[in-house]
Amino acid sequence: MEPEILWSPNQQIKESSHVYTYMQWVDNHYKMNLHDDYESLWNWSTEHVDQFWESLLHYFKISYNGKYTKVNNRAVMPFTRWFEGISLNYAEHIFLRKSAQHPAIIFKHERMEEFQEISWEELYKKVSAFAIFLKEAGVKKGDRVVAYLPNIPEASIAFLACISLGAIWSSCSPDFGASSVIDRFQQINPIVFITVDGYSYNGKIFDKSNDNAFIAAALTSVQKIVMVNFLVGCEKFSTNKEIIFWDDTISEIQGDLTFERVEFNDPLWVLYSSGTTGKPKAITHSHGGMLLEHLKYLHFHNDV
Repeated sequence: MEPEILWSPNQQIKESSHVYTYMQWVDNHYKMNLHDDYESLWNWSTEHVDQFWESLLHYFKISYNGKYTKVNNRAVMPFTRWFEGISLNYAEHIFLRKSAQHPAIIFKHERMEEFQEISWEELYKKVSAFAIFLKEAGVKKGDRVVAYLPNIPEASIAFLACISLGAIWSSCSPDFGASSVIDRFQQINPIVFITVDGYSYNGKIFDKSNDNAFIAAALTSVQKIVMVNFLVGCEKFSTNKEIIFWDDTISEIQGDLTFERVEFNDPLWVLYSSGTTGKPKAITHSHGGMLLEHLKYLHFHNDV
């Protein structure tokens, strides 16, 4: 028995979607006959995997250096490599799409009455300033920068600054306990630790001073600590390492934002498994892989 169809888009809605535009592009470039047949597109993407991913590189006009001779080296995971020979930067493509007509970030949390909007110009300046701070702190391609932050604008700024240098990002939410964070971050030997003084949830404030002190003591590789004063009035926590307040890292530093292009397969960030069967396992995703995946997902699946 066929299930009842609750809703189906009309032709006007279909033809205004990103995935429809992409199907027309595929028809033209690969001499296909998809028209607006999504199932045929899906079949093509799974039966011609290399051709599909290569199409995204060109469809989204990815900016890169170098040349590749094949899309996929056909090695068994985890030794699979994509587009070997080209270099790019994820953060560079974020700013290629900047616009004065729309804010870059719209933010609100439970202790704010009004929404906060951050323009592309402001985001660019703050990312540039924090990137310069990281560079002066000795951060370079391949180094790890870790963050113990809630989902706030500072997290996005720090992330973009980190990866603009070709450094590797990793983060944990501040609702994680200290031991859970240490189990993750200790594996990757970070040199910069960005943290928050506390956060709020359901009207309750959670002070992270003690957890911050434990984490800082355990991360012996860390050379600098940056603290975001998210809760007004919180002081620096106890540690023998230098603590720099977030505002001091971006207030006076001036300069242009530059992008270190890295190999397509170089790590963008480190994620972790849940840790239910021993310590959490580190999981890396690549600059190029995440760039193509996010563009594909946001355009075709979410139609953003």
